[in-house]
Amino acid sequence: MADAPPRRARKERKPSKFQRAADGSMTLMEHLADLRQRLMIAVLVILVGTAASLALSKNVILFLADPYCASQHAVQETGDGLVGCNFNLQSPISHVSLYLKISLYMALVGTAPIWLYQLWAFIAPGLHRNERKYAYFFIGVAAPLFLGGAILAYFVVSHGMQFIMLLSGIGEDGFNINLDLEAYINFYIAVMMVFGIGFEFPLIMLMLNVMGLVTAKRMRGWWRIVVLVSFTFTAIFTPTPDPFGMTALAICMLLLYGVALIVATLNDKRKGITDEDQWDDEEASDISTSDEGLTADATIGASSLDDDDYPAENERRNRLGRRVDGYDDIT
Repeated sequence: MADAPPRRARKERKPSKFQRAADGSMTLMEHLADLRQRLMIAVLVILVGTAASLALSKNVILFLADPYCASQHAVQETGDGLVGCNFNLQSPISHVSLYLKISLYMALVGTAPIWLYQLWAFIAPGLHRNERKYAYFFIGVAAPLFLGGAILAYFVVSHGMQFIMLLSGIGEDGFNINLDLEAYINFYIAVMMVFGIGFEFPLIMLMLNVMGLVTAKRMRGWWRIVVLVSFTFTAIFTPTPDPFGMTALAICMLLLYGVALIVATLNDKRKGITDEDQWDDEEASDISTSDEGLTADATIGASSLDDDDYPAENERRNRLGRRVDGYDDIT
């Protein structure tokens, strides 16, 4: 009987780039090449998004300028009627740079899923599976929180603009304010950035709880410090001088901290961590009684100085029978 033809061996699938990066088989040069490729993709996507956003940049500028244009101080009466939004520009090309800046910000927000994925694809192989799961959750929550802070900043500036314009003193004795359009837009973006970062603070505390560094009980004990830090942060970094913006951001931060505390409590219960497992900050430790301390001291005394310890030495003893090593008993 003729021998059967040998079967073709199945071609083993080559491990993917993710698997090779996860098991450490990629070389340093391959890691650098992967990083370069992902950075090029992210930069090209942002450039394309910037070019596409140029068509909408003017409408966005008018949208951001609307709170000031609606204020009483911006509307002035001239011979031709009422004129509002008396913005100035410092140079003939200031509007071009402003359009490019707004388009770049719009591209960063609009293309965030793409360039964030490129960043995530480079970092993810170095994480464990459960760490990647938590990272998906935090990235998914961080983006809406930042966007919510930016939206709140728009309404805060809209209401705060009326208060700011009142400080200028509308009327004959008031100041004639001619705002620079680029400085005004930068001011608006700074407020949005501060509010967006402020909304991320409770998420950072929740991340520390998930990592096991902070318990829910510890977070409850820090509520006074959190209130102080929230109002201090808003008072220092909020560009608007009105109290409305500072109070609104601080209250939102405290509400989000309360939500993070509830989630942290549920997470501790899932892990089996209870309040009794942790020492309280003001709880005294269990110290031995004075009788136990005296007993321990009594065992360390003359009994430890036994004659067998130094058999070859000449012994000198005092009146109490204790050995004196080279010293006279003057007591």
